[in-house]
Amino acid sequence: MGNNIDIVEFNKNHTEAVKDLLVELQEYIASIDKFKLNILTDEYRDRYFELTMEEVYSNQGKIFVATNNDCVVGMVAGYKVSYTVDDQIDYKCPPKGMISELIVSKNQRGGGVGKQLMSQMEKYLTDIGCEYIKLQVFAYNQIAYDFYKNLGYEPVLIDMLKKV
Repeated sequence: MGNNIDIVEFNKNHTEAVKDLLVELQEYIASIDKFKLNILTDEYRDRYFELTMEEVYSNQGKIFVATNNDCVVGMVAGYKVSYTVDDQIDYKCPPKGMISELIVSKNQRGGGVGKQLMSQMEKYLTDIGCEYIKLQVFAYNQIAYDFYKNLGYEPVLIDMLKKV
């Protein structure tokens, strides 16, 4: 494959490729999970895709895919965060976007695809009024952590877990 990366908005023709990417990421996360709590169930491929679509499209979100010669090689999903009245008790609640998924297929990593996808999503979220963008990264995924740090993201809340 050449290096003809295009970033386009998701359409139904991308469905199976996006499901494949979601599975690829979950397999990777499960493989590096120290506690072995992340798993890949038989229902994951279809159900997680449905949940992602619902979350994105019910919250002013979008999904962008990266294509290389019409083959999907990456995707990013993001949406605008909705606050509740209770959130305002201890939080300013600025307009905020959430990047829920960023996946680049193994054979395309390190070539700038993730950066292009993030740039497109950041532009979309700022265009709809977001002042901040949040994302979560699995603690054991040091490569992703470093990638996001290099894009200017900072840790804000750290979850900790102990097996007892």
